[in-house]
Amino acid sequence: MPTKRSSGKAYYMISAVAQKYNIHPQTLRLYEREGLLRPSRTEGNTRLYSEDDLEQLETILALTRDLGVNLAGVEIILNMRRKIEQMQKEVNEFMEYVKGELTRGIDDWEQRLSTALVKSSPADLVRATPSAQPAQPSSPPAQPPSGQAPDSDARARKRS
Repeated sequence: MPTKRSSGKAYYMISAVAQKYNIHPQTLRLYEREGLLRPSRTEGNTRLYSEDDLEQLETILALTRDLGVNLAGVEIILNMRRKIEQMQKEVNEFMEYVKGELTRGIDDWEQRLSTALVKSSPADLVRATPSAQPAQPSSPPAQPPSGQAPDSDARARKRS
C-alpha cells in the first residue's frame, strides 16, 4: 500500500515492496546494507521506497535473477551506469553550449557581413559577354629592333 509524503510522491513500506517483488524483507535490508538501495526513512525510522528505488530494485533483480550477476558485480554495474548517465548529461550540456556559441557566432558573422559588404544589384555582378565588349584599337605592326635586318617579306614589299 503506497503512502504519500508532503512532496506528493508515492512511497512504499518494506512489506509492500517485498510482497510486490516476491522477495524476503531481509533481502531488501541486505541490498540497503550493501549500498545498492537507499530508501528514505520516516521519523520513526521506517524504510520508505520511492518509485526510483523500485526502478533500481527491478534492475538489481534483473541482474541477479536473469543474468546471474553477484552483488559485487551488481554494484560495479550500477556505479558504471551512474557514471555513464553523468557523462551523458555533461556531453548534452556541452552540446547545448556549442550550439549556442555557433548560433551566436553565425549571428555575429551575419552582422559583420551585412555591414562589411558593398550592396549592389545582381545586374552589376553579371559579366558582359565578349560580343558586347567594345572593339580594342589595333596596334601597329611590330618593327624589328634597330640594327637588325627586316625580314624577307618586308624587303619584297619595299621592292614592289
